[in-house]
Amino acid sequence: MLIKLLLIALLLFIVFNLFRALWLMLKNDPEKVSMSKFLGRRVFVSVIVLLFIVLALSMGWISPQQRPY
Repeated sequence: MLIKLLLIALLLFIVFNLFRALWLMLKNDPEKVSMSKFLGRRVFVSVIVLLFIVLALSMGWISPQQRPY
């Protein structure tokens, strides 16, 4: 259960960074942090999430659902 909560928290962090980059793009303030910092962070965390899911599946911490219904 802890692993699923960790994955949900990381996915929420990804969405937060995406909207943060959107906000900076709309403000267009050259003196603020660039939007690419948040987009790069989002991509990096996405890679970590994918690697963590593969690791959790291979270690047996989570199991895929056999039937979708």
